[in-house]
Amino acid sequence: MSNLPQYKKDFLKSAIDGNILKFGSFLLKSGRTSPYFFNAGDFYRADLLNSIATAYAQNIAEHRSAGALDFDIIFGPAYKGIPLATAATIRLGQLDPARYSSLEYSFDRKEAKDHGEGGNIVGAPLKGKRVLIVDDVITAGTAKREAIAKIEKEGGIVAGIVVALDRMEKLPAKDGDDSKPGPSALGELKKEYNLPIFAILTLDDIIEGIKGLVGEEDIKRTEEYREKYKATD
Repeated sequence: MSNLPQYKKDFLKSAIDGNILKFGSFLLKSGRTSPYFFNAGDFYRADLLNSIATAYAQNIAEHRSAGALDFDIIFGPAYKGIPLATAATIRLGQLDPARYSSLEYSFDRKEAKDHGEGGNIVGAPLKGKRVLIVDDVITAGTAKREAIAKIEKEGGIVAGIVVALDRMEKLPAKDGDDSKPGPSALGELKKEYNLPIFAILTLDDIIEGIKGLVGEEDIKRTEEYREKYKATD
């Protein structure tokens, strides 16, 4: 019996039922072959979008209530982060209107606009505000570093990051020897910026939660992958 919070169980089931979390054999950008693949861009149906919005909102509210997060604005890095931040903002306002009905959101443009309102940022101004970044995953950390730089350039203070999935996977070794222990991209970002970073689901959550939802062979292969590539942080 899974001990995951109900919102995590619901989110995991939606991801599997909606074919967003898939099991099989997937070649990653790192060159590794993963037994599972998660694509937040596939939450494009109303019921699925509601599921991920609820999961983000519950996760964010949980950590804020515990004193682990404090923020004024939710920021979604282009492109996948835009609908995620928007949906999370709406859902937070619905879940707890007293606290979140005035919550604002922003996102960036990939290229600055030189006409109309101009600039790199669409939505709430970031200057002097505590900004929570919402995105799908942290793979190498490059996109998050770019988002942090943009927010700071606008005068915002990055308050934390919330992602849908933490693969808990060590970064590829520079010499190609993946047998060596190593940190994850998420862990390196945490250390580099001294930021709170949270995920709706971790690989540990997935392995705990998929029992009874997928085949035993998929569970076994995912457990083996975790054992081989799990990060030290």
